[in-house]
Amino acid sequence: MSSAYGKTIRLNIFGQSHSAAVGMTLENVPAGEAVDFDRLHRFMARRAPGKNSYSTARKEADQPVFLSGLVGNVTCGAPIAAVIYNTDARSRDYENLRYVPRPGHADYTAAVKFGGNQDIAGGGHFSGRLTAPFCIAGGLAKQFLAARGIRVFARIAAIGAVDDEGELKSAVSEKEFPTVSDARGEEMKSLIAKMKSEGDSVGGVVECAATGLPVGLGDPIFDGMENRIAQAVFGIPAVKGIEFGAGFGAARLTGSENNDAFVVKRGKIATETNNAGGILGGITNGMPLVFRAAFKPTPSIAKTQKSVDLRTKKAVDLNIAGRHDPCIVPRAVPVVEAAAALAIYDALLGAAQNRKS
Repeated sequence: MSSAYGKTIRLNIFGQSHSAAVGMTLENVPAGEAVDFDRLHRFMARRAPGKNSYSTARKEADQPVFLSGLVGNVTCGAPIAAVIYNTDARSRDYENLRYVPRPGHADYTAAVKFGGNQDIAGGGHFSGRLTAPFCIAGGLAKQFLAARGIRVFARIAAIGAVDDEGELKSAVSEKEFPTVSDARGEEMKSLIAKMKSEGDSVGGVVECAATGLPVGLGDPIFDGMENRIAQAVFGIPAVKGIEFGAGFGAARLTGSENNDAFVVKRGKIATETNNAGGILGGITNGMPLVFRAAFKPTPSIAKTQKSVDLRTKKAVDLNIAGRHDPCIVPRAVPVVEAAAALAIYDALLGAAQNRKS
């Protein structure tokens, strides 16, 4: 199913942007995993809308209600189910999109695939609203990994043409605007404000890292860690690209420049550089796992755009109502962390099961 993910664990996401609730089920989580609810709520708050001038004005608390899978704050082995109730939807803002699709959005493909029966309100189940339950599962996975000494964290690497400066550290992800350089962060905020004032939007890049990973996680060919992470990351609406380590930049290097020389540090095998992004042959090599995800600009903008009426097939001008992020990248940072954490946790549990069998 398109809304499911995982090989050992099984995540299912359900709901629509303006349905009564959005939620998730997470199966095959071992019994005995402890959950810190305060920590989970803080993580969820990083993605929640309506908190600042560079996000949508829609206000949702985004606090999950757990229905099963926990006894107190500990997993019991049963499927974990949780919902987030939608409380601030304005479906009337989307009526003019029923037959006039937004450029850059899934309105047109959804109308064709589902025969006009798709939920248009808020983008239905194509909406970024579905990343809220994604973050419930990913927030749990981050905690379960942390208990094993594995940390997953991310930052805003770029907004438009403005790049962050400095090396990603775990503390950066907890900042209100998660950039290493506060000065570059202010430039990014100014760019977002400019796009918003012009009725436009802007995209960007999120960089994510995972540290503390063992050597040997992942498999060659189709079950490599790049494959697993990429599948989860592309489940985030608006992601248009992903690269690991040096990524596309490696194509411009020579072998002697790109190869990470092996060394011994504190009695362990390591590499001098990390162009591989912590993965060789689909398998973790013990170095930090590093990747970047590219996000397109928000399609729903205030500027008049050209579209067509699907009934008459005639050109029309489209003016979009509703509340939309002028840049989704700041709120996407914890979602990228969630995707990476789920992929790593799934691979870790799978490896543990294989060792037992």
